[in-house]
Amino acid sequence: MASLVVLYKTPKDPAAFDKYYADKHIALAKKIPGLRRYEISRGPVGAPGGASGVHLVATLVFDSMAAIQAGLGSPEGQAAAGDVPNFATGGADMLMFDSKDA
Repeated sequence: MASLVVLYKTPKDPAAFDKYYADKHIALAKKIPGLRRYEISRGPVGAPGGASGVHLVATLVFDSMAAIQAGLGSPEGQAAAGDVPNFATGGADMLMFDSKDA
């Protein structure tokens, strides 16, 4: 398995972010080819020392790193990535990695 984790930093208008993300972005992201599972954080995203500066975490799971790259390179992946500036006014960091059971 491989994961794409998106850390959405605190936006200028959290309520507008949440509405846009729920109403529009999730539907776009769910169309990415090869997507096996899509999870988002619920509630505040904390850190051991307190506030994290992250508003929402999205975890998208694929079969492999190659599947992530193919999915992001597809028209659907490009549409989802291109939509991020429409709502992520605080910015976003994307991390990709292979994973295994420990």
